[in-house]
Amino acid sequence: MLVLENGAPRCLDCADLGHLVFLPRGDTALTRRSREESTLSVVVVRFNRRKGRYERQGVLVEEAALARAETRCLADAEARRRRRARDARRRAAEDLRFTQAFAAEILRLFPGCPADRAQDIAAHASVRGSGRVGRSAAGRALSQGAVVSAVAASVRHLNTPYDRLLMSGVPRHEARRRIATAVEGLMRRWREEDAPSASGPEAGSAAEVA
Repeated sequence: MLVLENGAPRCLDCADLGHLVFLPRGDTALTRRSREESTLSVVVVRFNRRKGRYERQGVLVEEAALARAETRCLADAEARRRRRARDARRRAAEDLRFTQAFAAEILRLFPGCPADRAQDIAAHASVRGSGRVGRSAAGRALSQGAVVSAVAASVRHLNTPYDRLLMSGVPRHEARRRIATAVEGLMRRWREEDAPSASGPEAGSAAEVA
């Protein structure tokens, strides 16, 4: 831990912070309550050279404040556990409803897409925290562009040799160019065909491209 004053390093004692104790990051409730209880608190960061940014490591707080915060957290630990469980169930239900809505929109735009494939695409695209198109603002709004992008990505990876091209060293833009016709062809068939009576062979796999 390094404190700079006028460009010169100071130890914690010299900076009048030596009486504080370090609380590592990880427990949000304990950190918040420790800072509430402590007259003086300091955020501790470390520079990550690989990522080129400072990352939070924890806080410095008064030892007595940390003890009071721990007591408060222990007192309502069961209530917080139940609240976390309720929140998890609520999020799971929300995610299920969203995935179903996303799958329904896929089938509306691509009636020839097998229902189980549409469900798989929707489930993959809408994983919470994944950063995939289904979790974007456009995806949550079920915009046509986001739905089409999710379907195209699935076709690209599962119905063409795209991944093998990448693994063989073909640049991404060139690999996409090579398989573009196959992707567009299968998506066009899914748009134009009626929904298949059975899951079957994915309405036909796109042809491999050299």
